[in-house]
Amino acid sequence: MADPLFGPEIRMMLESNDAAGLKAFCEALHPATVSEVLEEFSVEDVWKVLQHSDIKTQAAIFEYFPIERQVEMVQGTGRAHMAKLIEQMSHDDRADLLRRLNPRVTEELLRLVDEADRRDIAMLTKYGENTAGALMTTDYAWLPANITVAEALDRLRLQAPDRETIYYVYVLDEHRKLLGVISLRDLILAPRHALIRDRMETDVVAVHAQEDREIVAQKLARYDLIAMPVIDDEGRLVGIVTHDDVIDVVVEEATEDVQRLGGVGTMPENYLEANIFTVWRKRAVWLSALFGAELFTFTALASFEDTIKAVVVLSLFVPLCISTGGNSGSQAATLITRAMALGHVDYKEWLRVLRHELILGIMLGATLGMIGFVRAVLTPTSVLSNAEEVQHEFMLRVPASTPLQFDAHGRAELPPHSEQIQTIHGEGWVAMPAGTPPPEPFLDESTGRLIYTFPAHSHFGTREVSRWDLAFVVALSVAAICLWGTLVGSMLPLLFRSLGFDPAFASSPFVATFVDVTGIIIYFTIAILIIPGLR
Repeated sequence: MADPLFGPEIRMMLESNDAAGLKAFCEALHPATVSEVLEEFSVEDVWKVLQHSDIKTQAAIFEYFPIERQVEMVQGTGRAHMAKLIEQMSHDDRADLLRRLNPRVTEELLRLVDEADRRDIAMLTKYGENTAGALMTTDYAWLPANITVAEALDRLRLQAPDRETIYYVYVLDEHRKLLGVISLRDLILAPRHALIRDRMETDVVAVHAQEDREIVAQKLARYDLIAMPVIDDEGRLVGIVTHDDVIDVVVEEATEDVQRLGGVGTMPENYLEANIFTVWRKRAVWLSALFGAELFTFTALASFEDTIKAVVVLSLFVPLCISTGGNSGSQAATLITRAMALGHVDYKEWLRVLRHELILGIMLGATLGMIGFVRAVLTPTSVLSNAEEVQHEFMLRVPASTPLQFDAHGRAELPPHSEQIQTIHGEGWVAMPAGTPPPEPFLDESTGRLIYTFPAHSHFGTREVSRWDLAFVVALSVAAICLWGTLVGSMLPLLFRSLGFDPAFASSPFVATFVDVTGIIIYFTIAILIIPGLR
């Protein structure tokens, strides 16, 4: 971060027209520091500061501005001056800038650029934006194969001022076909009369100009290179990709993946600098889609309404069970997406990934299931059944062969096939208000059943669930949902890649939403199978 005192000091220099001070500021500090300080200034003031340095220094500072800022600054200076600055910029940076400009502005600038630079720009801009060709620079050092080390060093001294890096020197034939590579270190240590062809490394790691920039980043990282040659279909060297550009690619790709994994559309701008409506739109689209998908949880829960009424305590464990699936699915999706980005996993290896995640899912499910079992066993007795006070008078109809048996507290278990004449939620037991005698039934001759009339403030409750049955339901559900979430989270990124989409689109919120809905079905299905009387 730049020193906060620089800003006020530069403003004072501008007000007093301190040319010497502004020149020292531009030339004494690192270009990245200068650009960071000038970020808070208007485009007009930035150019007033930069004009006190030479064109080469201006180009070095200009390259460190974000690309959006560079586009703004092009409009703040004359075309002739901008053309000279473009000639001094690194080849890949200027090509990237010209891709972002209005075609008319680009054409105007290219007319003023030197012919050699114009040809170079035309060659770089013909490649797709996310390819190695778009990322490369043509500022590379090269040598023929049949000269001595002494001659090579002399040639490098002439090339070095105009090259981005000379640590790797590429050996070419008369048709510019890549024959090998030799490092500057090897050149310095080699005997002066040795031939380059005898000292060069012929097993060269290179990328094709049309290859995706992610592949370039992976190869550069895998082989620990500082730069990598880029070749065309005929094996001719057309440029090199340097490590600093690859770092930018890694940061951009990682940022995109994280944003997609978080259920947000990609945003190239800085978070606080992005337009608020742009951020709203990108977030709202995903949130709306996920919200719409999450509505299916309502449908799933509604389909088990009777089960919840009969055993209300089951509803208390719904968040625990479905969050387990979302968490395990998000974990798996994140791990697989990152592994694919690093080239460790390919979608064609789906069967191997499936076996791996199946074992992991069972192990994780068993671990969480045991925790859930213990927690369910410790459920207080008071919540194992549900009781409510009925505020109005109601009637119950029971078979004549099984009249209600009230205990000393005025409570009676409801026999099977009891019928509710008025709406009372649940089945299980009924209790009179304290101090009120049990009601006397009368026989309904039309149905052959006994009818009991209960006063207001009577209690009606569900039957108590065995804590062991509940514990087995929770444990098995957690284990099954965890396994299911793990499999879904691992397979979705592979499916997306096989369909040609970015695997990061199988975002954590998407996986969690899908597993939430299916998790509810798994949970209540297991409950119906285990708890007596729910089938």
